[in-house]
Amino acid sequence: MLWVYRILFLPLLLLASPYYLWRMVRRGGYGAGFSQRLGFLPALPAHPKRVWIQAVSVGEIEAVGPLLRELKATGQVEVVLTTTTSTGYRLARERYAELCTFIGIFPVDFWPCSALAYRRLKPTAIVLTEGELWPEHLGQARARGLPTLLINARLSDRSFARHQKFNWASRGLLAGFTWIGAGSEEDARRLLSLGAEPAHVDVTGNLKFDVASEGPLSPGERLVLRHALGFDGIERSVVLLGSSTWEGEEALLLEVVQTLRSEGVDARLLLAPRHAERRDAVVRLLADSGLAFHQRSTQGPTAPSGTIVHLADTTGELRQLTRAADLAFTGKSLAPHDGGQTPVECAAAGVPVVYGPHMTNFKAICQGLEQVGAARKADDAAGVRHALIALACAPADRARMGQAGEEWHAGNRGASHRTVQAILAQLR
Repeated sequence: MLWVYRILFLPLLLLASPYYLWRMVRRGGYGAGFSQRLGFLPALPAHPKRVWIQAVSVGEIEAVGPLLRELKATGQVEVVLTTTTSTGYRLARERYAELCTFIGIFPVDFWPCSALAYRRLKPTAIVLTEGELWPEHLGQARARGLPTLLINARLSDRSFARHQKFNWASRGLLAGFTWIGAGSEEDARRLLSLGAEPAHVDVTGNLKFDVASEGPLSPGERLVLRHALGFDGIERSVVLLGSSTWEGEEALLLEVVQTLRSEGVDARLLLAPRHAERRDAVVRLLADSGLAFHQRSTQGPTAPSGTIVHLADTTGELRQLTRAADLAFTGKSLAPHDGGQTPVECAAAGVPVVYGPHMTNFKAICQGLEQVGAARKADDAAGVRHALIALACAPADRARMGQAGEEWHAGNRGASHRTVQAILAQLR
């Protein structure tokens, strides 16, 4: 199968190159470390326990943070961390420079690039995250007899359906992992049905529960943060968070805020769009709304008093800013979008959550939140609007939901420790 992939990859790469080059230019920041994408990573001296962890983007980079800290604390393991996106690369270098021997860019999954990277990095084990199945990367590891691990493994409905269509390929890739840590029982069942070896699959839980380990701020800390965001009148105001919103969702949240304000509720909006390249479109939308707004990326972290909308169009700050909110909407959950963004940080911070029907990437998490009463799922945009307005006017309901989310989150932590033990066992 690997040789079939190698033969097919080159024409596919040539066909797809114009599109991906256009995306690189559009998103920017891909110049840094570009040679590493071709496999030209630094030549490292051999080490008996060097783990190469690949975390594709910002979400995965954040998820492996507690894991990296625990691996470092063991004193037994050396970590090389790679990522695929420019934003993930910047975040990894900012946060984990002291935890890793090297932080770089993942090479193109093509034989010459991957083989060169292996010769230079000399890993003794490789770790992939969530749903990453890179055939050449895995083939290089297996050819060298290295342990291959898939951590925080999960399959959304869409990914599962795609794997079922090409089960002959998925089976070969999954069967070769020496250990898989599934994020939930449902993820484990799906992986097994696709061909993962039963003896190699454990349910470890979701690493993101350990990332969002900070609880709510103290009243004093929360007051300071909200004042910095420009949200004065704290005793009377309600801060709504738009968490990782996608196109169309910002307009809905602005409508909710305008409706609440017209009814005498001092509603404020902390808006965190998912993609930074959309900031110009979002700024135009805010300007058209007539509401006083502050753009964090260009005007700094401190907003003037009287700000109604704080546009948090920066990277790596959402988890901390979430703790300023009274209520949150989780993005990518309304049509035409699908998959959702993680609601875990909101639950950890004691912030009640509302989302649309399309949270397919977080089914188990959402089911858990809904069962304990920490989140509300709406059927459509009108339902989201109604739920947000109702909760904005019901502080007692928000308090109950927030407390339920905190308790649910606390009961689901520990995936990082279980995963570290599995990595150490594989190295032995």
